[in-house]
Amino acid sequence: MNKTTTLAVCGKGGVGKTSFSALMVRHLAKREKKILAIDADPSGGLASALGVRVAKSVDDIRKDLIQEIKHGRARDSKDTLHMLDYELFDALEEAEGFALLAIGRPEDEGCYCKVNSLLKDIISDLAGSFDYVLIDGEAGIEQINRRVMKTVDHLLILSDTSAKGITVAETIYEVADANNAVDFSRIGLVLNRVRSEEEVRHISERVPFEVFGWIPEDDLIRDYDFEGRSLVELPSSSPAKQRVAGILEKLRF
Repeated sequence: MNKTTTLAVCGKGGVGKTSFSALMVRHLAKREKKILAIDADPSGGLASALGVRVAKSVDDIRKDLIQEIKHGRARDSKDTLHMLDYELFDALEEAEGFALLAIGRPEDEGCYCKVNSLLKDIISDLAGSFDYVLIDGEAGIEQINRRVMKTVDHLLILSDTSAKGITVAETIYEVADANNAVDFSRIGLVLNRVRSEEEVRHISERVPFEVFGWIPEDDLIRDYDFEGRSLVELPSSSPAKQRVAGILEKLRF
């Protein structure tokens, strides 16, 4: 089996991470490869953007297991692993060309580090059955390591062209690079909602890391978001859709 390629998207809140992730999933799904989309943002926006309804999240499974532990109904290690493996497989939502796994909301019932570690290990094992894994993360990168997986191949930091967005992107880069928060092979910036190439040139000269590409302001995305429509329905004429395809081609995906 071919090696799994893992991509993780992070950045400041509100810069369009979920739309970007959804467009990447749809593009990769056209290649007749096995795609796993992981919705690691507590808001659960990726499922909606892809037109998928989620019945069960990883945190639902985690909370059920914690309740068993609290009430003295803990299983032995072998039974626990078998149960978690089954439950995670059951939580996968199959769609056209991809499967989706929702992580859910952050833990709120104490540490239970062993439970968290087991779930992360099983998610990593599950990911190994796919050609591509794409993680739509929260604003930071810590929860990718803490709640999903520590190693990714490509870390894509998304930002709009605002000074605040770029500052957050630079901070994420510094944390990822200095503190080994996530092991990655390649890291770079993708600029979203760009209005001119001059903006791209100016920002590229400022940031200390590679700019993978840029996506123009796209009124179609805005209209779909306003109407609550899935981005799966976005027409091929969408400038953002075309540009995302170009970025993935450039990165050789």
